[in-house]
Amino acid sequence: MSLSGVFDYFSGRPRHPVGADGRMALSDHLRELRARLLKSALFLVLAFFVALFFYERPNEGLLGLVLGPYNDAQAALEGQTTTKAYVASAGGPLLLQLKLCGVAAIVASSPFWLYQIWAFVVPGLHPQERRWTRIFAAVAGPLFMIGVATGYYVLPRGLEVLIGFTPAGLENLVEFGDYFSFFTRMLLVFGVAFEIPLFVIMLNLAGVVSGKALGRYRPWIILGTFVFAAVATPSTDPFSMLMLALPMLVLFLVAEAIARTVDRARGRGAHSTDQWDDDEASPL
Repeated sequence: MSLSGVFDYFSGRPRHPVGADGRMALSDHLRELRARLLKSALFLVLAFFVALFFYERPNEGLLGLVLGPYNDAQAALEGQTTTKAYVASAGGPLLLQLKLCGVAAIVASSPFWLYQIWAFVVPGLHPQERRWTRIFAAVAGPLFMIGVATGYYVLPRGLEVLIGFTPAGLENLVEFGDYFSFFTRMLLVFGVAFEIPLFVIMLNLAGVVSGKALGRYRPWIILGTFVFAAVATPSTDPFSMLMLALPMLVLFLVAEAIARTVDRARGRGAHSTDQWDDDEASPL
């Protein structure tokens, strides 16, 4: 394969001219998809090797970052419960290093591969739809990171409560693989939970949910938020639940206010069927 052929292979440049209506041949769509997947995979591999370099640096490596909440909980339980982290098998340390660096690479490279997905989808959207996807892309990332940061802040308190159930006279041994899975799930739950109100706004923009309907079901939304927070947080303390539920409620209220503003701007209020109860007969 020539140098230009290699460049075309990775660039995904269409071989057939794009028509006046903006349409592209299916083979060119598949070539573009292949090229974007290859770019994302190469960037992910590069991020993985960079993560290996930062795996076990003193006091600031990836391992120290993951162990931070556990060490904080261990310090808080000093004199009450003895706990120790361990690796279960001979191959465990290598597997742990690969898994941890893999997760770090996926998170660190997410702006690049998310952009590749967005760049593949956007050309097929209408100008109005492109504008909303740009807003969604700009807000979704920071919201997810705020949720992850909140989960990281809450995690030591949750670990302290869970480990604190260890009966007197027994030592609590924490297998690091299980702890890392727990760590990842906890942060993922908080990150995804902070995205839910954004999806509510997107549904409103699509005309699926109205602001008035959100206001009518607000008591059930509040109840459902606390139930979700109680189930999603693995610890039994109310602090972790409140740290997830309260920000979600604030975001839901902001989403409802934005939805009502959008409805008024689009004139949905005057012609909406939300003014009648589901069981009430229409005057028409």
